[in-house]
Amino acid sequence: MSTFMAKKETATPQWVVIDATDAVVGRLAVVVANLLRGKHKPTYTPHCDTGDFVVVVNADKVRFTGKKWDAKEYQTYSHYAGGQKIIPAKVMLARRPGEILRLAVKRMMPRGPLAYKQITKLKIFAGPQHDHQAQQPVEFKLPTA
Repeated sequence: MSTFMAKKETATPQWVVIDATDAVVGRLAVVVANLLRGKHKPTYTPHCDTGDFVVVVNADKVRFTGKKWDAKEYQTYSHYAGGQKIIPAKVMLARRPGEILRLAVKRMMPRGPLAYKQITKLKIFAGPQHDHQAQQPVEFKLPTA
């Protein structure tokens, strides 16, 4: 008996649509990261990209628990003097609503070339419409807790 190891040629990615309306950011990011990595499939192989393409709609309707809308801040640094920017979560939602979810998913992925490639399979849209009807995505129901 031998262990099955997926290869790039044998992986068959699917397209999945997730509606992020009233979803908690962290809980949604866990589900999305697992779908991108392929951990939901029996053919999951850690060193191979067996994940699916994920389309998230209504990213502007996500929510945080507690007082995170007031307390949470996103920090970037350009590595130049005075190049640090700190953006509160409310401002980030107003400016770039998809970036909140993208950063949450990115931080749940492992660091390395494979994960950098897998994060490109995440497509986030602020409204209910998306550009990927031609791929015939399947709707994914989020688990309710």
